Amino acid sequence: MKSLDIHKSEYLKQFETQTYGRNLFRTQEEERLDAPNEECGIFGLYSDNDLDTFSLSQFGLFALQHRGQEACGISVLKDGRITNMKDEGLVLDVYKEIQEPETFMGNSAIGHTRYTTAGDKKKYNFQPFFAKNEYDQIILSIAHNGNLTNAKELKQELEAEGVVFRATSDSEVILRLIQKNLDLGLRGAIKATMEKIEGAYSVVGMTRNKFFAFRDFNGIRPLVLGAIDEKSYVVASESVALDAVGAQYVRDILPGEIIYTNENEPGKLHSYMMDEAKGKQRICSFEYIYFARPDSTLENINVYEIREKSGEKIWEQAPVEADLVIGVPDSGVPAAIGFSKASGIPFRPVLIKNRYIGRSFIVPTQEMRERVVNLKLNPIISEMKDKRVVIIDDSIVRGTTSKRLVKILKDAGVKEIHFRSVSPPIIAPCYLGIDTPSKDDLISANMTTEELKNYLGVDSLEFLSIDNLKTILGSANHCFGCFTEEYPVGKGEEVDLFN
Repeated sequence: MKSLDIHKSEYLKQFETQTYGRNLFRTQEEERLDAPNEECGIFGLYSDNDLDTFSLSQFGLFALQHRGQEACGISVLKDGRITNMKDEGLVLDVYKEIQEPETFMGNSAIGHTRYTTAGDKKKYNFQPFFAKNEYDQIILSIAHNGNLTNAKELKQELEAEGVVFRATSDSEVILRLIQKNLDLGLRGAIKATMEKIEGAYSVVGMTRNKFFAFRDFNGIRPLVLGAIDEKSYVVASESVALDAVGAQYVRDILPGEIIYTNENEPGKLHSYMMDEAKGKQRICSFEYIYFARPDSTLENINVYEIREKSGEKIWEQAPVEADLVIGVPDSGVPAAIGFSKASGIPFRPVLIKNRYIGRSFIVPTQEMRERVVNLKLNPIISEMKDKRVVIIDDSIVRGTTSKRLVKILKDAGVKEIHFRSVSPPIIAPCYLGIDTPSKDDLISANMTTEELKNYLGVDSLEFLSIDNLKTILGSANHCFGCFTEEYPVGKGEEVDLFN
């Protein structure tokens, strides 16, 4: 039997060349309906010298592909001119459409991978967003990760002042507020913007001679800072994007912090704290459970280690006699390894992943859509037949994927099925940058654990407790809103922001 350390090494190694798949049992439709979906990934690069910003931004955004697979875009600064490109599709596909890569080589770049949260799925909502002057030149470009909870009222205020909006995304509110206040200087414009906006936001951007990034007062959405050398900096949603471009992790950008460059001091990065008393660390706990790539480090906490510990902890919380532990690729595997380590029950990667399949095929019927899953993952029946199996999954949202997974195991001849979710029950939607189903569609908000066990048809079902999740994370300084319905900031209106 392979050692668990070898399983861990093989598991992490694959993401250097392949996109992190989270839960591969979900069809493309279920990725939208039966999962919390990450809002987007942002990336920024600045240097005092010219760099191959075309290649480096591509590498960084590819590392963040799991955070948004609907669209991709970049803005590049070269010789005081900002050039923008954005389109529907995956990172590598969008970059293939760029006919003249040298046009996108300069000394600064920002990029975005998109999943829709606020605003519809039209090209005018793809990021980065940019503002132009009267000469049709781009003077400001930003990429935003998160959701504003007061975007609608701010948009109405700006429109009353004559500001014209081109898109239907809350991110444009941030752009127009900065643009409106640029006469205060860049730092002053960002400061005025942060004093107005509420919710969750991590932002990276550039003007024709400056680079900047800032983060909301609760640090709900992640944002890390790295350095390639003494005069070249990288900002990204996750540390894996730093690794992809050869940058060293420096630290996380603090809640309420603005970092920026000054044209009078090339190569020097400045920091300004808005209000240290107001800044609190409340990063989304679901980043560690599900969203972030397992080889990322956020707030000095390694994501893989958290997931492995969650498996160990749920064994302590709900031990069971079994013959085999399996994890749902990709997100459930570390917890399954942790469960095996704590329990002594063998871990087997018996759900074999097809390394060459990307997004789901476009097929017209539900029967054919479900068959697509069998192209992604194929169970080794001989390893499971007549066995008592513990299946480890990251979460249960609507329950449809979990129910089909149980059927696959039963069809494989599994004797007993013990289901373990390494997140607490999801009972509430997120209003701070994550696209989750409504409360009516969240199965744990409408069923007891016993009722859900019977619905899934399993022999036992347990969720990681909130207290154990806090123990694993090392503090309660996180957002647990989807588990508790208590949020670090007001949730705002429960309506589409611009309808």
